[in-house]
Amino acid sequence: MTKGTPSHWVTAVSEITAQDIFIRGYAMSDLVGTVPFSAITYLLIRGELPTPSQSRMMDVILSSILDYGLQKSGTLAARAVVSVNPAMTAGLGAGVLAAGEYALSPEDTGRFIADTFNAWKQSGRPMEEAAAALVQELRAAKRRVPGFGHQVFRYVDPRSERLKAIAKAEGVWGEANEWYEAVHRAFQQASNKPDLVLNDVGMLAAIMVQMGFTPQEMCGLAILSTIPGLISHISEEMQSGVRNRLVPDSHVEYASPRRDIASALADAGWK
Repeated sequence: MTKGTPSHWVTAVSEITAQDIFIRGYAMSDLVGTVPFSAITYLLIRGELPTPSQSRMMDVILSSILDYGLQKSGTLAARAVVSVNPAMTAGLGAGVLAAGEYALSPEDTGRFIADTFNAWKQSGRPMEEAAAALVQELRAAKRRVPGFGHQVFRYVDPRSERLKAIAKAEGVWGEANEWYEAVHRAFQQASNKPDLVLNDVGMLAAIMVQMGFTPQEMCGLAILSTIPGLISHISEEMQSGVRNRLVPDSHVEYASPRRDIASALADAGWK
């Protein structure tokens, strides 16, 4: 088989040899115990070792979600699955599949920030002017801006403020973050909603855009952050001894009336 053909696999991520396992060219025996998990994660995804500040920011990103919470659909899915298939892999699979457009994943937010940021840079317009024009277009099209709003927090999301402070302290705050905040201010003003917060998912996405991660990689990192919480919920469920979790009748409303099959068949033309 010729190297470089469509059927030939090429990777720069890792190599297993008789001497060692190599991660992005570095021997694993040199990495383990020398470089923290957050830095190795950055190395694997971005291809280069991070600076100490980037590594500390990665540690914050990987610690920013941690637990789905029992009320979240991913946790319920994981626990329901292991109540009938008591295997850690089954529960993790169910929980991971619950991350998507409407829960957990910052992918859409990251794509929005990256796309609009690049468009602004190419336009040459002042930031505030471009942000106001973008918001006007979005509102005219009745499009929501991902990463804005929260069910509880008003004016300030304390989680976002903490992430922002750390990003600034670690030197990973930049133009992408400033752009997204300008869009947020423009949206608050245009919608007359000064209490509309920039939430934690939005702030995380902006920071990861600034750090160079793709939207798809952001989704993976968010899921990775939840794995410890999922493991703990799955373990707790399997140790509970409860089998086959069911939705109680008090939580179910049946919406179809009782019907007569004979008359229904006659009406449908059955003989």
